[in-house]
Amino acid sequence: MSEQRRLRLRLEISREAARLFWEQGVAATSVDQIAATVGLSTRTIWRHFRSKESCAEPIVMRGVVTLMSVLRRWPRQISLEDHLTAEITGLGHETPHVDLADEMLAMKMIRLADTEPLLRATWLMACQQTEREICVIIGDRLRRPAGDLGVRMHSAAAAAVLRVLDEHIGAAVLTGADLMEFADARAAARRFSHAIRAATGGAVGDPVV
Repeated sequence: MSEQRRLRLRLEISREAARLFWEQGVAATSVDQIAATVGLSTRTIWRHFRSKESCAEPIVMRGVVTLMSVLRRWPRQISLEDHLTAEITGLGHETPHVDLADEMLAMKMIRLADTEPLLRATWLMACQQTEREICVIIGDRLRRPAGDLGVRMHSAAAAAVLRVLDEHIGAAVLTGADLMEFADARAAARRFSHAIRAATGGAVGDPVV
């Protein structure tokens, strides 16, 4: 099996597992049921995932794909707020990196992780991957190695901000709360960029030369 095909299959399994976890709970969902829903053998599920709960990992990672693609495109010569404003505005006119249904499933798994410790571990693993990628981005902007202690501390702080805001927005979406605070692109960009500036002591957010 090619790597691309393997990843597609893992994502397909993850989608169905996430739907079952959300609809009937993790404890009530068996690996046999996940396999039957996808049309695969239980043995195939075990070949691709180390545990039942780990089936949620690919869909949870889909929840951070768009954000990380936005941060990787951050030009050195503009501020984080201006970049996020332009990107958030542009997302409404472009083909999304991740299907909206996958984004919603990711939000549901993150929400469910509040009460499911093993799903929480999956979400925190995704956050750790985000932090590693942010290390590279911040290191490049500060012209310091990604392994530099200061860069790592700024990255940890920025990743924590993104985790908390992701959880906050996801909870608002899933509970039907008023989403007006997220509707304005500049206001949303300001919220993210100001939070990251505060968390990093102002080290991350300004244009650099």
